[in-house]
Amino acid sequence: MTAAAAAGAMTAGRPKTPWLNPVLRCDLLTQVTPRHNWLVTAVAIRYAAPIDTRGGVIPPSAFEVTATVGGKTAARTVTRVYTNAAAQVDDGADPGRPGDHLIIELDPRDANARASGATDPLPLDRAYAIKQVADVTARGSGPVLAARPFAIRNDGVRTPVVDGFSAGSFTDSTGFELDFRFHQPAGYLRRPGAGTRYPLVITLHGGGEVADNNMTQLTANRIAVAFTKPQRQYENPAFVLAPQVPLPRPMEGPDGTDWTDAKVQGALIELIDAVTAEYPVDADRLYLVGLSSGARGILDLLPKQPRRYAAAVATAGWGDPSVMERITHIPLWADHSVDDPVVPYKDGRFGRPGTWTLMNALENAGAKVTRGEWGNDLPQEQFEAHSRALLRRARRTGSHVLFTSYPAGTTPVNPHGAWAQTYENDVVIDWLFEQSR
Repeated sequence: MTAAAAAGAMTAGRPKTPWLNPVLRCDLLTQVTPRHNWLVTAVAIRYAAPIDTRGGVIPPSAFEVTATVGGKTAARTVTRVYTNAAAQVDDGADPGRPGDHLIIELDPRDANARASGATDPLPLDRAYAIKQVADVTARGSGPVLAARPFAIRNDGVRTPVVDGFSAGSFTDSTGFELDFRFHQPAGYLRRPGAGTRYPLVITLHGGGEVADNNMTQLTANRIAVAFTKPQRQYENPAFVLAPQVPLPRPMEGPDGTDWTDAKVQGALIELIDAVTAEYPVDADRLYLVGLSSGARGILDLLPKQPRRYAAAVATAGWGDPSVMERITHIPLWADHSVDDPVVPYKDGRFGRPGTWTLMNALENAGAKVTRGEWGNDLPQEQFEAHSRALLRRARRTGSHVLFTSYPAGTTPVNPHGAWAQTYENDVVIDWLFEQSR
């Protein structure tokens, strides 16, 4: 047999010109979720040339993905695969369009889906292996992406929205340093000298996010990122400041918490002063939002600066009832799970009562408190409908203090996590941005 004939026999049954499209880069796409924190939810592979399946569906079985997390390697579940023009997930029912990226979505319920440990981000560079085990074909045509015998490793990790925060640090007049993340609205970045003033949202994280990584305050709970989603920033462009309490934990506050620690709180106040002086912040629209010990910080800071903030959202907090009389004029939306085991609903923590008791103190001091109770596990549409009805009641009675309680057994994952839907709730966020000092 001649050499040419032998070569022909070896390639029999294969495309004479198999589609070769070199891989340029592979990135993990992560997402900060309301209930399960920071997860790897997709892989984006960038190719040298665009891929067009002509409307054909790429079966998830064409790709195998494994992840090495915490020294253990296990499979991830592929749920959808499609082409796209950028390294981003398409949430539509018919996702994707022709482009040079292949998006491989992964099941967020996988046990090895997490992107962080207890506090710090996991080392995920090259932790994922992606292998194409079947050809990708175009409708009415042949292969457009050939299966390959080797796996691709991810180069890096992308977290949409989170990646839009710059990282910084601030040293106050005493020498104490706070790390922070800062989001700047697109309008300001395009025209920083235009003179437009924007609201400032200050987010105070919970005790579990105390760390030195300048990351966990964004990724451990969905609070700061809720204010920087593209649609939210389109509707309410704002600066968003997310400071982080450092280690070792100071714990010198009057009740052993984080944001009430004298050094931390002093630096926080000076940081807010510096941001409002450096950037075009609307001084009449400063908002405080926080959860757990962050809510405790809010309920301690508001009475000390009762004329500074336009409104606040405080979730699963506790505080001092005797100072509530100083903040009866401040718009406040508080929420708490009735069965919270970490910060009890009535009794609170460290000898300071919980939200239920504080709302009673506000009411006794003259504030009109509008109360509502519904399940924290309701579908979002129903959850927001209850919030909307509560707000209508508040407006009818001239009330600017709202209190949402979640019955026992209705808060997903952990009863302390009352914020499961708080910052996904457009009714609450819309209400916040309506407030002005």
